[in-house]
Amino acid sequence: MNFLNKMERKFGRFAIHNLTKYIIGCYIIGYILMYMQALTGVNLMGYLYLSPYHILHFQIWRLVSWILIPPSSSNILFVVIMLLFYYSLGSSLERTWGAFRYNVYILSGMLFTVLGAFILYFVMGPASMFYAPAFSTYYINLSIFLAFALSYPDMQVLFMMIIPIKIKWLAWLDAAYILYDLVRGNWAVRTVIIASLLNFIIFFLATRNFSRISPKEIHRRQKFQKAVHPKMAPGITKHKCAVCGRTENDGDDLEFRFCSKCNGNYEYCQDHLFTHQHIK
Repeated sequence: MNFLNKMERKFGRFAIHNLTKYIIGCYIIGYILMYMQALTGVNLMGYLYLSPYHILHFQIWRLVSWILIPPSSSNILFVVIMLLFYYSLGSSLERTWGAFRYNVYILSGMLFTVLGAFILYFVMGPASMFYAPAFSTYYINLSIFLAFALSYPDMQVLFMMIIPIKIKWLAWLDAAYILYDLVRGNWAVRTVIIASLLNFIIFFLATRNFSRISPKEIHRRQKFQKAVHPKMAPGITKHKCAVCGRTENDGDDLEFRFCSKCNGNYEYCQDHLFTHQHIK
């Protein structure tokens, strides 16, 4: 995490705020193109796929145009509910992690997907074009869901809009489905899955970032602080981040600073000092 802290101090001001909103906007454009394709009969979506073969033949736009391809569904109500659901998850993660870390998580997932497509092309050659539609934002969306479930495992959602269920159980179902695809599929399918979820693997299993933002871990640290400092009045803290609300009780490694560009005495933790929106 020290590396991310250093990167955030240098480049945090360039972070894209409300990134999920722009992703949803790309999907809306994609649905419009799908509708136009149905009306005109022109294979518009075929020009958007992440196909290294075509990219190397000067169709450079495919490096980013595949992001426009939305999740497939014929039910407009389901599409609206799904987009609102992912917007809620993504926005919550951005508020918790800060815009810079959320940017790194999403954009690295997109980068790994592109690299995975090229690896598959160099192994299979032009035959890899058959798998081009599989390189999509499907697993990137799934990585958002898995990240949220790992951070807030006990949060309840309405499964099928009826049954209340903890989000961690839905995440386990998704993990089982992914494992099934890995075992059943060939190496091309495995490349698609691994490349698209590599951001999740690195961000959580390698950096262990979830331990810092897990509500259970925060509660455990608060109990530890009370045990170490029994004379401290409960609820009284010296520092509090104006963005995420964390205090010095949430971790010994947290640092807090006041922002000279904000009007008023607003204090921020090291994760949001360089990425918050200045209050004027």
